[in-house]
Amino acid sequence: MNEVTLVGLMLYLAALGELIAEKAGVLNLGVEGMMAVGGVAAFWSGTEFGNPLIGLLIAGIAGGLLALVHGLVAVVMGADQVVSGLALTILGLGMSAFLGQDYVSLPAVPQFGALPLGPLKDLRIVGPIVFNQSWLAWVAVGLGISTWFVLERTRVGLGLRAVGESAATADAAGQSVVVTRVAAVVAGGVLAGFGGAYLTLNLAKGWTEGVTAGRGWIAVALVIFGAWRPGRTAVGALLFGGLLALEPRLQTFGVEISPILISMLPYVITIGVLTAFSIQARHRPSAAPAAIGRAYRREER
Repeated sequence: MNEVTLVGLMLYLAALGELIAEKAGVLNLGVEGMMAVGGVAAFWSGTEFGNPLIGLLIAGIAGGLLALVHGLVAVVMGADQVVSGLALTILGLGMSAFLGQDYVSLPAVPQFGALPLGPLKDLRIVGPIVFNQSWLAWVAVGLGISTWFVLERTRVGLGLRAVGESAATADAAGQSVVVTRVAAVVAGGVLAGFGGAYLTLNLAKGWTEGVTAGRGWIAVALVIFGAWRPGRTAVGALLFGGLLALEPRLQTFGVEISPILISMLPYVITIGVLTAFSIQARHRPSAAPAAIGRAYRREER
């Protein structure tokens, strides 16, 4: 169960960042690249300083800086968001492979330790599952709750959602569309970097080229699966985390199923989820922000 939580946590951090960006009307398909850059930055800094917290912070900065490129190109310059996001993924994967070539097969750095919760972790069934998680797991929970609160209960969240629904209306009301969108994209990049850090420091416990293995695309799909809601996205992250953790579990219990087929399962389900939502959108209004993927130019208002 801990492995399911580890994978789900990694996916949730990246998906939460993508949710924030999309709520502001920016589609960022560069999550895979940002996770890869965050992962190599975390492993590099964690190895050099011997502290996973430093690795986490450096990963967030690296992911945020890479996301800033997407913000400048897609938001400020008005380039196509799909093309910019795909280019960001290619850039991030290539950059991480180059920067991490000297760190392949190095021993794992210190991991994020469990939060000391005393006798709670010794409770039957619930203890190991809920109260024996790393402190970053609790941070992720707090980030999810905070994101929901900010988006739904504050003026900042109202402004961000307004930009994502109707940029022209928000601009007319005095909300800076460019600043809001760029800030949302950078925040999403920071969280994607956190997800990459958790991947290399706690899950894979090492760095190798291609370590993200398409998990960034699953994070993008989770936002759609969760209907752009932090809570439902968290549930989806745990479900997909269970699917990704299924392969080693089945091998442990001696189940004779091809590991190739098992490893394909999460991605097949991702395609199925996207297809189902596309079909559903034909018959009922989509939950997606209305202005998502659309560049905004004030002179065209």
